[in-house]
Amino acid sequence: MFDLSQLAAKITASGCPTFASADEGPGEIARVSAISKATPDAVVFASDEKTLEAALLSAAGAILTKPTLAAEISDPRIVLTKDPRLAFSLAAQHLLAPQRTEIHPSAVVDETATIGKGVSIGPYTVIEARVSISDGCVIGPRVTIHADTILGARCVIQSGAVLGSFGFGYARSSSGAYTLFPQQGTLTLEDDVEVGANSTIDRGALEETRIGQGTKIDNLVHIGHNCRIGKHVVIAAQTGISGSSVVEDGAILGGQVGIGEKAIVGPGVILGGGAGVLSNKKLFGANQVFWGRPAQPLKQYLRDLAKLRKD
Repeated sequence: MFDLSQLAAKITASGCPTFASADEGPGEIARVSAISKATPDAVVFASDEKTLEAALLSAAGAILTKPTLAAEISDPRIVLTKDPRLAFSLAAQHLLAPQRTEIHPSAVVDETATIGKGVSIGPYTVIEARVSISDGCVIGPRVTIHADTILGARCVIQSGAVLGSFGFGYARSSSGAYTLFPQQGTLTLEDDVEVGANSTIDRGALEETRIGQGTKIDNLVHIGHNCRIGKHVVIAAQTGISGSSVVEDGAILGGQVGIGEKAIVGPGVILGGGAGVLSNKKLFGANQVFWGRPAQPLKQYLRDLAKLRKD
């Protein structure tokens, strides 16, 4: 719980500069809220004129908004920031109650696993041999973390996720029979990675699968063995990434993206929902949007789509 000036200082210290009135506002702020449900102890955000108008009419105790919208408005509740949505998200981190840190009695944790400080492990979760979990991780119910998986600090693993399972790799004989290729590598999640519910990430076959710092993975995502996912990548639901592919720093993958094996998605590339990347394909261009199956630059995809409709 903070007064308005304290909350603004917390948000600024977290990397989103803010400016609050010298007046401390109507009272202490204890929570974040939707504008329609705001009470005097709540902070809301407004990124456009219509939303700001609603916020000003609400009972909210603090309003995060842009200088271009509210620089001339005299209201002690206003906190100015260039990015109200980010500021609101940071405010939530400071205001939300701390996560309980405990290992649920029904969780199964191998005696060789290493568990850091302030770790929460939910019901019916299984932690296998030689797993290493760093400080501040939150692991939901019914998660399975297989042997030799490493989690960096502050990772969040939601319900039903499976980390470090065998990859889908087989050797085929002349008779057509399949034999599992050795799946004895490791999986490493760097600090601040989040994995959504029922997502799966395979271990490396002989080496390592690695998920970079700050990457956020939605529900129902699959990442195959030997993949390397860079830092601060966003991967939306139902995306599948085949083995030995690389997604570099800052890339954004929309829902239901499919990536073939040994493909490379370059830094900052954006793949629209449903895009398909062929095996061994390389896509580069920061902030370049690719769409379609096979994925191609957005302008080219739209031209081809218009031509098909015309024909």
